[in-house]
Amino acid sequence: MSSVEVELNSEGVRELLRSDEMRAICESRARDALASLGDGYEVDSYVGKNRANAEIVAVSREARKENLESNTILRALR
Repeated sequence: MSSVEVELNSEGVRELLRSDEMRAICESRARDALASLGDGYEVDSYVGKNRANAEIVAVSREARKENLESNTILRALR
């Protein structure tokens, strides 16, 4: 069997992880989860130091309470 060695282009991977396309993918996944949550939640996306990120935040008091009691955000992401 032949042995293949792969060398990643670190700069290229870094660029990919921080790209607008990756940010859009993360935000899309978060918005899909948001659809099952209902009112009181918002999606925010940003590019951090190492990669693009998206987060779902419980903004209303009722949503924060619901999330604390039953981890609704985590369940929506499954």
